[in-house]
Amino acid sequence: MSDDSINTGRRYFLIASTSAVAGVGAVGAAIPFVKAWTPSAKARALGAPIRVDIGKLRPGEILGPIPAWRGQPVFIVYRASASVELLASDTADLADPDSENADMQPDYARNAWRSRRPEIGVYVGLCTHLGCSPKYYGTVQPETFDPDWQGGFFCPCHGSRFDLAGRVVKSVPAPDNLPVPPYFFETDDVIVIGEDEETA
Repeated sequence: MSDDSINTGRRYFLIASTSAVAGVGAVGAAIPFVKAWTPSAKARALGAPIRVDIGKLRPGEILGPIPAWRGQPVFIVYRASASVELLASDTADLADPDSENADMQPDYARNAWRSRRPEIGVYVGLCTHLGCSPKYYGTVQPETFDPDWQGGFFCPCHGSRFDLAGRVVKSVPAPDNLPVPPYFFETDDVIVIGEDEETA
């Protein structure tokens, strides 16, 4: 056997071995790279719909603890019947009483109470001014920030006020009503937030 044939065989063996090791290395390097493009379970969960049980919620209350959807607080309020009646009639001080800004709620929430059911309101709990979280004042009584308070949300950061339907009061820093997330009632006591009934 000549030296040339031995060297050629050895050369082919080294080329094949090196190629195999390089291939394994390339696959090993690609796996973390591809995984980096796949959203984590936490990221998937942030955009996923949530189910909220409102069975213990009573008239005049806001659900607590406050649920979060997509990292944002969601206010769920149970309005007393007297408060529901006020929503349709007491609109003179509101900037957008008829929910003209279509970006702030789904079509089914373009009504006086901005919700699917008059007594239950579902709103993203972030002030449309700078994203602070307003406080819930559900009782109809004079407040230091509004002597004619009819119930709703007050943002202590800059004084924005919203009624019990999340509609913004005129002449405050907040430019828009509180957003209404997509949602539907799975049962009388369970709300699915983050999904419309039509797409569920």
